[in-house]
Amino acid sequence: MISKEMKLTCPITLEDRIQRIRGEINAIIDAKAAAVARESPGVPLGVIRNLLTARAPACPCAQFLEINGA
Repeated sequence: MISKEMKLTCPITLEDRIQRIRGEINAIIDAKAAAVARESPGVPLGVIRNLLTARAPACPCAQFLEINGA
């Protein structure tokens, strides 16, 4: 049985956690793409980002793991 204290606190749903993690991953990928773009003048940022994420197109989590070499 769930206590009143547990009912009053709304735990973060799995969907919310996934959305937060995907946001963090996108920020990391964007930062990596920006770093590469600074070293590659003339190459559009979107192209660099696509090249980084194309190695693991399945999902943002797989892309993060691929980019970080995990």
